[in-house]
Amino acid sequence: MDVPGSLPARLYLLGYDARKERVVTNYRSPYLLRAAALTELLLDGRIADERGKVRVVSEEPLGDPVLDDLLRRIAGSRPRSWRHWIDKDGRATVRAVRDELETRRWVRVELRRPFLLVFNRTTVRVRDTRVVKRLATQVSAALNGPVSRVGEREAALVVLAAAGELRTVLPRARRKAYKQRIAELGERGGPAAPALRKVIQQLHAASAAAMGGAG
Repeated sequence: MDVPGSLPARLYLLGYDARKERVVTNYRSPYLLRAAALTELLLDGRIADERGKVRVVSEEPLGDPVLDDLLRRIAGSRPRSWRHWIDKDGRATVRAVRDELETRRWVRVELRRPFLLVFNRTTVRVRDTRVVKRLATQVSAALNGPVSRVGEREAALVVLAAAGELRTVLPRARRKAYKQRIAELGERGGPAAPALRKVIQQLHAASAAAMGGAG
C-alpha cells in the first residue's frame, strides 16, 4: 500500500487518533508541519544550511503545492534562520497540507456547524487507516531496527515527530524510552528538527510562565 511521499503529509496523517477516528491537530502542529516542509526541501536538494540560515540551492519545483509555495517564499526573501521559517505562516501550511491530502483522496474533510454557533468546524477523516498503520510501522522500524538500514525520510519522520511531540505516534513515555535512538537518527535530520525542538520548548516555557503569573 502506498503512503504520501512528503514528510508534511506523512506527519499530518500520523496525527490520526484511532479513538476519536479523526486527525487531531493542536498548537504544535503548525510548527511541526512547517519544519517537516523545510526538511523535505533539504532532503530534495532545494535548500541548504549556510551558517544557520536557509539558502536556496535550486528553485526547480517539486510538483507539490505545499513545498513549492514555501520554496518560492524562501527564494523571494533575504536569508533567514530556520526558526524564522518554522515560525512563519504555519497555520496556512496545516490547511494547505490538509487540502492537498483531500485533493489526492487520502482524507475526507467534513464540515459541521455546532448547535448555536455561527462558524463551521472541520473534522478530518482518514479514508483508509491502513495508511496510518503503515506509517506507524515505519516509525517503529526506525526505532527498533539497525540504524544503518533506516532511510533519510524515515529518520527525519521519527526525529520531527519527537521534536514536535506528536503524541499519537510518539507519546512521552515512548520518546523517553527511545531517547538515545532518536538522538542517533537526529544526526542525519538536518537543522529544522533542532530548531523545532527549541520552538516547542519555548512554547512550554511561555505557557508555564503565564500559568504562574495567573496564580
